[in-house]
Amino acid sequence: MTQRPRYIAALDQGTTNTKALLLDEKGQVVYRASRPVQISFPRPAWVEQDATEIWDTARTVLEECFSACGNGDIAAIGIANQRESVVAWRRETGVPEAKCISWQCRRGAEVCDNLRAKNVDAAIFAKTGLRIDPLFSASKLAWLLANDSELRRRAEHGSVCAGTVDTWLIWNLTGGRAHVTDLSNASRTQLFHLRELQWDTELLSEFGIPLALLPRVQPSSAFLGETAATGTIPAGIPILSAMGDSHAALFGHAAFHPGMLKATYGTGSSLMTPVSAPALHDDRVATTVAWGLQDQPPQYALEGNISATGAAVQWAGEFLRLPNPVSDLSRLALETPDSGGVFFVPALVGLGAPHWDENARASISGLSRSSTAPDLARAALESIAFQVRDVLEAIESVSNSRVPVLLADGGATGNAQLMRIQADIIGRPVVASASADLSAQGAGWMAGLGCGFWRTLDELAAIPRPVERYEPQMPESAREELYAQWKEAVSQVLAGSKGARGACR
Repeated sequence: MTQRPRYIAALDQGTTNTKALLLDEKGQVVYRASRPVQISFPRPAWVEQDATEIWDTARTVLEECFSACGNGDIAAIGIANQRESVVAWRRETGVPEAKCISWQCRRGAEVCDNLRAKNVDAAIFAKTGLRIDPLFSASKLAWLLANDSELRRRAEHGSVCAGTVDTWLIWNLTGGRAHVTDLSNASRTQLFHLRELQWDTELLSEFGIPLALLPRVQPSSAFLGETAATGTIPAGIPILSAMGDSHAALFGHAAFHPGMLKATYGTGSSLMTPVSAPALHDDRVATTVAWGLQDQPPQYALEGNISATGAAVQWAGEFLRLPNPVSDLSRLALETPDSGGVFFVPALVGLGAPHWDENARASISGLSRSSTAPDLARAALESIAFQVRDVLEAIESVSNSRVPVLLADGGATGNAQLMRIQADIIGRPVVASASADLSAQGAGWMAGLGCGFWRTLDELAAIPRPVERYEPQMPESAREELYAQWKEAVSQVLAGSKGARGACR
């Protein structure tokens, strides 16, 4: 009798789309489904999404995968998710209390300012590995509670649930039976103690968040619940992994050991490298939990977050009034071999790692009468590469090690010109994944460990992963001269931010 094929359904809920993959027991993608997700900007610096739409798109792509598996069995579900975004909902009904506050949203800035005024930044970093910043979940949730007294009352009485997007999806998949998150997502909330591996009561008090609101924290590879029957999704399918999308991408690169560094190119970018222990002595980059395997110590990582990379290209394309801002700008950049001395510092929502200045504002410098639209287009692409080098050097400094190769993933890795620029700017090879679904694959691999598809990380590392390799071509002297000019442009932006803050006082 022929054995029925077995698959893993890997769900990746991102900022702009929700996708699901079917992975077979060889780790290969046999089916893919995707749906877009809307983003709204109700006020300046506010970014939010409809939590119900997020769940609806997740259910739809999973149902499509379940239908596509034919006579096969779904052995498990794995989840990767946009990080730091916050959802709150009623425990008894599952109805969202408000919109999902996006990771991009800055409405928690005042919460952060108040904490900085209390001089608790160093103490919070020592526990969480994260500098106070509106990016992280804590200030978003604190804002939500501070601006709705009835919601706070219900939260204190335990009738409200909250969590990151993984928690919201698992709650819905299990029919409200599981209120859980994983170590990687918990470590990005700024409420989680990295060494004690639990919600920290002092941090909860600082942000004014009741413990009853928060999910139970589990390893990234663990039994997180099983599906309730919903639509065409059957009951009883185990959910065996959850990971933040950047962590899942690191796992999908098989970057399991210190010295391996990946950059994910999206709206913003994340650089992450495994480390043997938390590095809490330097706050230029964050320390986070990369993932946690069942019955094993957590794998820690250093991470630097860049606020605007893909967003910088989008903005520049819109600024130039291009019909298709991203693709047209990339084509425009091909018309020139360099930026003609133009530098674009895309501090569109401030600067992230390693500068961490949320008040910084973008600049375009080096313009002359001969500057052209292709020069600005090229400068926009170069701004991504320069920012990645800034973070790469900070990570190397904090970890006291040199990274020989940069692993790359995300949509922008399809832009060969950008990848060549990146290799030139950092002066070392860039190895770009050919997969557009690396976060989903990483979550699927993690679930596969739980259901016995694979037993060890070595088995995962042996799975073929198509890549494109880009070698640096630029002479070192030219590279360093360009980078020095970039650093001068950034220093002017930072000086302007400092001056503006002084004037406000």
